[in-house]
Amino acid sequence: MAELYTVSDLHLSLPDMTRKPLLGAAPRLEILKGLSFTIPSGEILGIVGGSGSGKSTLGRALIRLLEPTAGSISFAGLDITHLPESRLRPLRCRFQMIFQDPMSSLNPRQQVAQIIAGPLGVQGLDHSPARIADALDQVGLPRSFAQRYPHELSGGQRQRIGIARAIALKPEFILADEIVSGLDVSSQAQILNLLAGLVKDLGMTLAFISHDLSVIRRLCTRVLVLQHGRIVENAATEQVFNYPQAEYTRELLGSIPLPDPDQAWL
Repeated sequence: MAELYTVSDLHLSLPDMTRKPLLGAAPRLEILKGLSFTIPSGEILGIVGGSGSGKSTLGRALIRLLEPTAGSISFAGLDITHLPESRLRPLRCRFQMIFQDPMSSLNPRQQVAQIIAGPLGVQGLDHSPARIADALDQVGLPRSFAQRYPHELSGGQRQRIGIARAIALKPEFILADEIVSGLDVSSQAQILNLLAGLVKDLGMTLAFISHDLSVIRRLCTRVLVLQHGRIVENAATEQVFNYPQAEYTRELLGSIPLPDPDQAWL
């Protein structure tokens, strides 16, 4: 299986605004500390860790919403570590993000058709009503939803619109950051089933960030465990859950009650 991403000795620092002086720049806080791993095409990678572990920062670095301080990120054989925005722009249709809170990521003044069409238009791609209808079909929503506004939809429906907006660009990679954390259990299961089906049907690669280990176990084929910006575990999902190697991983597994792994809800 070909590697879609190759990450080597990745470091990323951000301004520490909690220690910003009255004059001058804020000191830098190192968030990611020497991460190296690969993501094969077609994989569903789970990224887990406690608050402040760097998992969301890592996700944003992978799609170059944040620029690394050191190390390298290669996407489909292309070094994107320090590419300027002018060269990243045409690549952005190839890696997309689904955000945690759809109400803050969907323009409340736009109808669903405009929301889905916007990124397509920016990339100079077909954003015809037929393309919008196809995206809605793929996420299991009626085509009539194209004329609705975000506030007219449920939380699960809004998250499906976020997914439709991402997959309409036909990306090779999607980053999903805590996208089911605000949904009820039934809606969570539906969204996870949808994502698993889309990965299989469309041949995409998915990185799924979550604090919910039961979700990770059901959805992901491999798990990356972060602690304080470092990788402490990187292995197949069942190996991580059944034979964790790192003490921190054992603590995570011990602190969160897991449902019966044989329960067929996904």
